[in-house]
Amino acid sequence: MFGCTGIHHIALATRDMNGTVRFWRDLIGARLVAGLGRPGARQYFLEIAPGAMLAFFEWKDVQPIPEKDHGVPVQGPFGFDHVSFGVKDKEALWALRQRLESAGFWVSEAIDHGFIHSIYSFDPNGIAIEFSVAIPEVDISGHPRMIDHHPSPITLEGTEPRPEAWPLSSYSDAVDKTVYPGEGAELLDPKRKNWFTGQ
Repeated sequence: MFGCTGIHHIALATRDMNGTVRFWRDLIGARLVAGLGRPGARQYFLEIAPGAMLAFFEWKDVQPIPEKDHGVPVQGPFGFDHVSFGVKDKEALWALRQRLESAGFWVSEAIDHGFIHSIYSFDPNGIAIEFSVAIPEVDISGHPRMIDHHPSPITLEGTEPRPEAWPLSSYSDAVDKTVYPGEGAELLDPKRKNWFTGQ
């Protein structure tokens, strides 16, 4: 693999940053770790686990996603169904389910998927979300399984990456390694006021 350490952040959109922060920070328990803003646009980062974040753009004309049941096929242009967040144990799953229900959010019953138990819900933007707890005695990472009745030929090549399926690159130290300034560089500017610390 390319040295992946996990998902750094998932970029999503909202037209109501206050409602989004209220849900993800105050109800779910994610930490608000960074915020960028300029007239007409904001981007806030909420840490859901060490080094893993949700990034929300606030765009005034974006509309909530129409409700669609998790995992149910659709037609037409589509690229995202739902995102699942791991929780530490079953008690955390039950507590989260009760917390969502108490706050007035729809939440499913717990579903047994064989290797995880999950609950499903939607955030205030209509984003389909799942919370899953791993079944400790079932290790599909250590013992992969393919039970598709008609697996594609490429999947039958096995579990491990096959880099030879693509043209080999000839990486060298001569590659352009320039890093250009982008959104977020101002987070480190000591002249900018940090609203969390007041300095």
